[in-house]
Amino acid sequence: MADRRLQVFHTVARLLSFTKAAESLHMTQPAVTFQVRQLEEYFNTRLFDRTHNRISLTDAGKRVYEYADQIFELYAKMDNAVRDMTGEISGVLIIGASTTIAEYMLPSLLGDFKHKYPDVNVHLKVSNSEGIVSMVENNDIDLGVVESAVLNKNLVVENCRHDRLVAIVPPQHPLAGSKQIKLRQLLDHDYIAREEGSGTREVIQEYLTDAGLKPADIRVAMELGSPEAIKGAVEAGMGVSIVSEVTIHKELQLGTLVALELDPPMERPFSFVHQKQKFRQRAMDELLEFARAYCLSHKDQI
Repeated sequence: MADRRLQVFHTVARLLSFTKAAESLHMTQPAVTFQVRQLEEYFNTRLFDRTHNRISLTDAGKRVYEYADQIFELYAKMDNAVRDMTGEISGVLIIGASTTIAEYMLPSLLGDFKHKYPDVNVHLKVSNSEGIVSMVENNDIDLGVVESAVLNKNLVVENCRHDRLVAIVPPQHPLAGSKQIKLRQLLDHDYIAREEGSGTREVIQEYLTDAGLKPADIRVAMELGSPEAIKGAVEAGMGVSIVSEVTIHKELQLGTLVALELDPPMERPFSFVHQKQKFRQRAMDELLEFARAYCLSHKDQI
């Protein structure tokens, strides 16, 4: 319902990029530029300073941005107030999740949420943790669920639970009889790593540093982009690896992999990450509340 020109301007001003705004709004960059120019013509003043491929808000642009914030907040309050009266919770939510979470945690959570709120359509995008955080920063998704620390202080991060990582080897491996091992023992063998940008890889690199080791100390046999691919390679005897404990329940039952605890233990957070928005649609609030409750009730299961 809000003025389209103002919506486009608000997105460009928040991201300080016409290109990122176009991606976020699923528009072409010329269309974004046209909408902003229309608003500048309406106010008969420039809203952005454009220098050396960078943009910044003019004084007038800052004032328009402040009022646009208030306008969209009031619009969201109106929308939520009417939906509270009618009891309707509907809409479209876009969630992003890193690979491990998307494959092993979210199906159950989203299935339960859809059962409770059938009129909310949830779209899921899967990437590594770095990609998910980038999508949240660009407002391409409403909510991200990641498996590594988030450094951007402008985003809201809520821990869901801690996930334990373990070493995995095939049953015939020399280390298979060990209950617990030091990282140095594992790194005497060919190692199968996750790709750059993976939350799992980032956590392992931090653990490596804390243990006084360097990336050069790892004999990386190959890099793979998913827990399933890594498990298959380890089962085939191509190397050892470190994965989330939640990803190997089936393989442990079948006896195709052996899990070894690391000394000291390796853990990482599963976290929700979203924009610090003063306003958002009611369905998003319901999803956040549902997810928080889900994490509490499943903290020993997921």
